[in-house]
Amino acid sequence: MGLISIDGRVLKNMFVAGANEITENTPSLNALNVFPVPDGDTGTNMGHTVRAAAKEAMAQATPNIADVAKAASNGALRGARGNSGVILSQLFRGFAKGLEGKTVANSEDLAVALAKSAEMAYKAVMKPKEGTMLTIGRAAAEAAHEIAFDEKDIHECLKFVVEKSDQMLARTPSMLPALKQAGVVDSGGMGIVCFFKGALKSLSIHEDIELLEAPSESAEGTTAGTINPDDIKFAYCTEFLVELSQTHPTGHSHNAEEVLRDYLPTIGDSVVVIEDMGLVKVHVHTNNPGKAMEKALKFGMLINIKIDNMKAQNAELTTDFSTSNEPPKPLGIVAVVSGKGMAELFKGLGADIVIEGGQSMNPSAEDIARAAERVNADYVIILPNNKNITLTASQAGKLVKGKKTGVAATKNIPQGVACLVAFDNTASPEENLEAMNEAMEVAHCGQITQAVRDTVLDDKKIKEGDFLCIYDGDIALVKRNLKTAARALVDHMLKNGGDIVSIFHGEGATAKDAEELGEYVTKKYPQVELELYDGGQPIYSFILSVE
Repeated sequence: MGLISIDGRVLKNMFVAGANEITENTPSLNALNVFPVPDGDTGTNMGHTVRAAAKEAMAQATPNIADVAKAASNGALRGARGNSGVILSQLFRGFAKGLEGKTVANSEDLAVALAKSAEMAYKAVMKPKEGTMLTIGRAAAEAAHEIAFDEKDIHECLKFVVEKSDQMLARTPSMLPALKQAGVVDSGGMGIVCFFKGALKSLSIHEDIELLEAPSESAEGTTAGTINPDDIKFAYCTEFLVELSQTHPTGHSHNAEEVLRDYLPTIGDSVVVIEDMGLVKVHVHTNNPGKAMEKALKFGMLINIKIDNMKAQNAELTTDFSTSNEPPKPLGIVAVVSGKGMAELFKGLGADIVIEGGQSMNPSAEDIARAAERVNADYVIILPNNKNITLTASQAGKLVKGKKTGVAATKNIPQGVACLVAFDNTASPEENLEAMNEAMEVAHCGQITQAVRDTVLDDKKIKEGDFLCIYDGDIALVKRNLKTAARALVDHMLKNGGDIVSIFHGEGATAKDAEELGEYVTKKYPQVELELYDGGQPIYSFILSVE
């Protein structure tokens, strides 16, 4: 009669084999990125998520199928990375919901669980699009419903689900113009098909399947800041705001930012000086905070003064902040950034904890949740700084214990910087999130990277090695060399005006390249204020901000 029911042991093997199939196909899934840039990470994110699910399933000693499905769901929830990983975790969550109360499952039970799986995934996405992994999840559920009430053999049912899902995957380019133009199928959808194919193979294997390890990666989602105390040259992290006053005795508050930016590097490092709306936000690592404040007092009143001994903090870095004897502050911030310079900038602007991550190295929901729990604050605002981490950040909030969290849905570094400048630790969480959302609206982001393959996108012919100028998420220009690309993107971003231009140089661009670009900006647009930073970010040679 074939396989007419499965228990938790069989389901474990299905999860493990499905995870292995995604792991083996990770390079292919990553390569299906619509944008021809070296940041394809769908396979990586789905792989991390499904392996986390499989590990939790494997840890279950019970043969009860509902318990195994629930364990896999919990593992996926905690291990979810990127938007694709979060959606996958919701598919698993719905599947577990559909199997609640079951000790074993037949083909009809599995069809009901797959229907619940698709329903839960669609609900998790605010504006679901067809032609994505959501479509493949729904196609699988519909295929299961079509066959399961007549065909009792689960092997035959799953084979039919795989065939129908694969057929729907082939149709995704006709549903999304971007896929058709790039000549690829949806990568997340292909990941779902891979999982089903692996699960199908497992039904013919009677011994326990071993879970494959993740492919080697350049980085994991980790918390930035663990350093050797001997490497801490300047002991005191000094932060304050200068409330500028034109009536101050010195009468020259108008050049405060310039003077402080020139002076502070002479007494420390990690200098950040940003002027906005009559306030100058200052951050410096120094052995003499008094000198920094004395210089700043020439320009106005000092407020929100904060001085921390970094050597003492580093010694306590492994301590769980939730056990601290210090009373929690009202608000804290966790930010996700990539690059040493970016991490220093965000710490300098007030982020309590910076998680190393970004494009192609998304932290998991649990990574973000644990970071939020370490912040000694009643309420923690999370800045994902990447649209592919927004869903993960929201999911992380559900895992945090003992405090509330909120997400300012920053899509890029400039929006994250704008949010930190707008942050007011005396205001309520709701007021801060509102102010941050307003700040994001006026922060525009430019990015420059190189194409990794030939393609046509938005009617632009792109060759491998071309420099892509990305403006607010869309490819605006394509150039043959970095210098031309950087200048063209600056011109494109400033064609409608702007007051402040920030240049962050990273992989593929030197400090000299950044200085030359800065000279171009200063000469052509003398009215704008220029800021240069060594971001150290991977993938993008330059990240530009215009406000």
